[in-house]
Amino acid sequence: MTTTQTDTLDVSVRGRKGLERQMTVRVPADEIEREVATRLKKVGRTARLKGFRPGKVPLKIVRQRYGGQIRNEVVSDVIRNSYARAVRQEELNPAGGPEIEPISTGGDDHFSYRATFEVFPEIELKPAGSLTVEIPRVEVVESDVDEMLEMIREQRAEWIAVDRKSAEGDRVVVDFSGTIGGEPFEGGEGREVPVVVGSGQVVDGFDKALKKVKTGQEKKAKVKFPKSYPVSDLAGKRAVFEISVHRVEEKHLPEVDDEFLQAMAIEEGGVDALRAELRSNMEREMNERLRAASRAAAFEALLKLNKIDVPSVLVQEETSGMQEEAMRRMGIDDVEKAPPASGFEASARRRVALGLLVREMISAHEIELDRARVNERIKELSAPYEDAQRVAQAYRSSPELMSQVESGVLKDQVADFIIEHGKTRKKRIGFKEFMA
Repeated sequence: MTTTQTDTLDVSVRGRKGLERQMTVRVPADEIEREVATRLKKVGRTARLKGFRPGKVPLKIVRQRYGGQIRNEVVSDVIRNSYARAVRQEELNPAGGPEIEPISTGGDDHFSYRATFEVFPEIELKPAGSLTVEIPRVEVVESDVDEMLEMIREQRAEWIAVDRKSAEGDRVVVDFSGTIGGEPFEGGEGREVPVVVGSGQVVDGFDKALKKVKTGQEKKAKVKFPKSYPVSDLAGKRAVFEISVHRVEEKHLPEVDDEFLQAMAIEEGGVDALRAELRSNMEREMNERLRAASRAAAFEALLKLNKIDVPSVLVQEETSGMQEEAMRRMGIDDVEKAPPASGFEASARRRVALGLLVREMISAHEIELDRARVNERIKELSAPYEDAQRVAQAYRSSPELMSQVESGVLKDQVADFIIEHGKTRKKRIGFKEFMA
């Protein structure tokens, strides 16, 4: 416990569990009485009471009428001002607002109150050189470009009707109606529904019934919905489907010819130009993800090596923010239907700890915001839009958006500092696995 006395303020501070502090402040009662008297005189000059001329109301009447209200206002102001002075005096760094509890001292010479609050932790960072960061090592090879080209052909595939029995990979267009215990059920009926055989698009029994069928064929399928089926009313139940086959279709992939190249906006250079364009796009997306992955790895190393206490008040605020964001994403307005806060607490605690460590890194190593990187980041964010300059201007004219961009760039700079000054261990990983 520490105790400090000045001419006007008497403060004692006691450490409690973790980051919690309890501060007792004693303010001379005559300070309060002087301020109450000053405000009563001010009110008396303008008070309008029946039977008295303005400004002529006796002080005793003013005190009777307004004294209680004014005293409450003065005490509130005294607590606010003295709390701020006491915190500066004791060189404390509160992480949130205090809980105030007035104290009865049994005397009239002082007014006392107790303030309970949490402080920010004192952080002593481990040397950056002692951090080990595992960074993925990825590159785009020709086989990756081959797979991307095949994926694009698959997306542009045509389905052509054939006069034969269906096989795996074919598309069968069907009508169906299903019953459970002889009764129809919601979602159990469809018209001209395309199903790719063997793709897992439908439950197993239904999929099996579509193998080796021909156009015009009628078939019955007995199906058991798995217990994990997402529709709870159907999970684990048995159904019977009457199926009518409209047609069987075979997939035809387009040739990589002039027509295909034109559809891909390749005017000259042929297949080589297309492959170069695909590689460039793949590498751009890969590098974006590499930057995010490297930053995440750097921050994971920072957290792992620097264990700190975090103020619970900040964790609660972050948890609430994450919960509200989840509600917005899920379209939930009713607070009672919100996902439980407990599900966000671990992530919130991690975010708060990382935020404190990143802030300390910026301060300790005097990392200054790189304006050139901010401009480059705005260009990157604006590039996908048709009117990129207008979007970039919208970013620059919005304090909120600029704050987000600058914060992201500063975090990137901290991550770069960790990677540059720490030990790095590169882990080779294939493009497809990394992007998945």
